Amino acid sequence: MSASRNARRTVAALAASVALLGAAALPASAEDHHDRGAGRSAVVIGKVQYDAPGREDRSNRSLNGEWVEVKNTGRKAVELRGFTLTDKQGNRYRFEHLRLDGRSSVQVHTGRGKDSSRDVYQDSRHHIWDSRDTATLRDARGHVIDTRSWGKRGR
Repeated sequence: MSASRNARRTVAALAASVALLGAAALPASAEDHHDRGAGRSAVVIGKVQYDAPGREDRSNRSLNGEWVEVKNTGRKAVELRGFTLTDKQGNRYRFEHLRLDGRSSVQVHTGRGKDSSRDVYQDSRHHIWDSRDTATLRDARGHVIDTRSWGKRGR
């Protein structure tokens, strides 16, 4: 009897420890924007279309031909208000009032246009994303969430 009782107590203590460790592994709040257990943000930089296709003539069509995709790889929606997207020259786009659904994306275009849930516009009158550049995404607190570079360095 005593050995059986000790075994049950040990199993119960082990189960409680596992449950406690599992709860500690979950994100502290939805504001953390992390996938469970992944240790990284669910919001990342996706595809990039730099150097707009066709003639770069500073027309709005040409400017909007370059864009950076911001993706939510998680299942839950994320509020992007206050997030920023910058290039290495310091051009900055600040997200306002955009809720990015789970497993969806938004394209940040260089030129002018009407913002929607799928496309937002920097309202720039000059091209931003060069053939050698870096896009940096920061959360509302200024923490770097993701960085993506392209093109050869040192050319």
